Amino acid sequence: MSCTEELLGTVSRSIEAELKPRLSGFFGGTVRAYLPQTWEFRTEEGTHSLVVDREGRASVQRGAAADPDVTVEISHDGLRAALTTRSKQAVGPGKVKVTPHTPKGKTAFDLLRSRLGL
Repeated sequence: MSCTEELLGTVSRSIEAELKPRLSGFFGGTVRAYLPQTWEFRTEEGTHSLVVDREGRASVQRGAAADPDVTVEISHDGLRAALTTRSKQAVGPGKVKVTPHTPKGKTAFDLLRSRLGL
């Protein structure tokens, strides 16, 4: 397992733990409208995809996603800094290129980027 895969795996478990309880109740339908989500992370060490399905299950896959909602291009060291500190100051300005491919991806990323340190 690569370092990127391990880092994103930790994030995916955190996302799943936070998201699953929010899928029920009054706002569950609103949250579910943004699922599934696929975010692609590209570093010089390769590409990995973070996938969250309609049930809130999150997983990490090696390689590029067929139809990502968001693509994040960042150095491996920058991604490691972001995901371990959850602080965008650790990455530095201009070190991350984010390309939203869908409106739901843009909305979800805008809501979650600070939690990822991006």
